[in-house]
Amino acid sequence: MTAETTTETVTYAPEPTPRLEWAKLAPDVYKAMIRLDTAARQGLDHKLYELVKIRASQINHCALCIDMHSKDALAAGESVERIIQLSAWDESRHFYTEKELAALELTEAVTVLTDGFVPDEVYEKAARLFEEAELAQLIAAITVINAWNRFGVTCRMTPGHYQPDGHK
Repeated sequence: MTAETTTETVTYAPEPTPRLEWAKLAPDVYKAMIRLDTAARQGLDHKLYELVKIRASQINHCALCIDMHSKDALAAGESVERIIQLSAWDESRHFYTEKELAALELTEAVTVLTDGFVPDEVYEKAARLFEEAELAQLIAAITVINAWNRFGVTCRMTPGHYQPDGHK
């Protein structure tokens, strides 16, 4: 009995091209966003920072940012399992610390403002678990990834090409 090897060719959908290369056309804005992003991450645990960025990007359907921050999280030593579970973190709470859960809940509240203001209980939980300066940085990081997501989604930036330089 011999084992046959079959090679099936898989045809994927064509890769779309971005609508607009905004970073090249608005380089000062892009550079300012990079500076803002760098400032926002100061004092935050790198893995937490990436989890927040992935979760906001999932909510906003920003494929480029999901790709980028999943790869950065892996490069920083985050587990595949915790990254995969992020889309259902509320049902997978046992994968995350209380502090991470508070950050994810705050991320969702800040990202989905169409549901109303950030609820007091969500903010208060985060305020109990984060020092004030760290909480300010967390809110800044959530705000910045939401801005990046809006550029990525609006301009239809293409995922799949990002290579992490190693975690920062």
